[in-house]
Amino acid sequence: MSFSVTVLGSGSAVPTSRRGLTSQYILCRGRHILIDCGEGTQMRIRKYGVKFQRIEHILISHLHGDHYFGLVGLLSTMHLMGRRKQIQIHGPKGLKEIVEMQLNYEGARLAFEVSFNVLDSKTVGVVFEDEKISIQHFPLAHRIPTAGFVIREKLAERHLKAELAQQDGVKIAYFHRLKKGEDVIDEDGSLISFEKYTRAPDSPRAYAFCSDTKYSEAIIPSIQGVDLLYHEATFIEQHLDRAKATMHTTASQAATIAQKASVGKLIMGHLSARYDSVEQHVEEAKVIFENSEVAEDGETYLL
Repeated sequence: MSFSVTVLGSGSAVPTSRRGLTSQYILCRGRHILIDCGEGTQMRIRKYGVKFQRIEHILISHLHGDHYFGLVGLLSTMHLMGRRKQIQIHGPKGLKEIVEMQLNYEGARLAFEVSFNVLDSKTVGVVFEDEKISIQHFPLAHRIPTAGFVIREKLAERHLKAELAQQDGVKIAYFHRLKKGEDVIDEDGSLISFEKYTRAPDSPRAYAFCSDTKYSEAIIPSIQGVDLLYHEATFIEQHLDRAKATMHTTASQAATIAQKASVGKLIMGHLSARYDSVEQHVEEAKVIFENSEVAEDGETYLL
């Protein structure tokens, strides 16, 4: 099953022609998730071919405008385009009041239900869980309450050895139970072994999103061993003082977190508009964690 992350915006507070404000679209086991919704997100959604009416969950990390100013516009467009299906918004205290105030002053009534789930940004907790995925939140260290997110697959069914099963005349009606790891007794009393006709499922994959935060090793237990980590790297080491003052991270610090957490791959984002090139970010990170790169708007990463 597909698990992908499409970067819609990878810039920090000031958008540029190259980088929009923070937003990502995640497809995981048929679940459609938007993380953050900076100004202009709906335009990026259209530009990069995301089907925005499929989005079921919107996760907002914190209430700095570059992470949620696009939310009301997106909801309004969903309404105008005929959405009727409920959407769930997960975010910090105050987000519900902000969204409802804007809609009320506009006199707008959405044709679909918006369900708000208030997250405690100071604790680790479950955002959403079903039989296919789980989404967890955990605290980041920023100027205001901020949450990071981890999206994990649950263990899938076993893979059917279809050619062998068909060759041996195993009935299609038994396939579902075999993939669940159950032996089957057929009408003749013969044992049909799931171990013979299936193979083990793939290991569950996981993606972690960390923006915005200062360097904090406290997040490592929450992101340990994920296949893909997105971590803010607003600055390079040359501007470490600025990173400390604003409670942001440098590329070297992001790479250190990736290395200590033993992640598979690091993509860095939330880059300051002051940088015309990403070369220094990449060079600094690779010294510490080789499998590092800078996120680019429109890029899709497959886990």
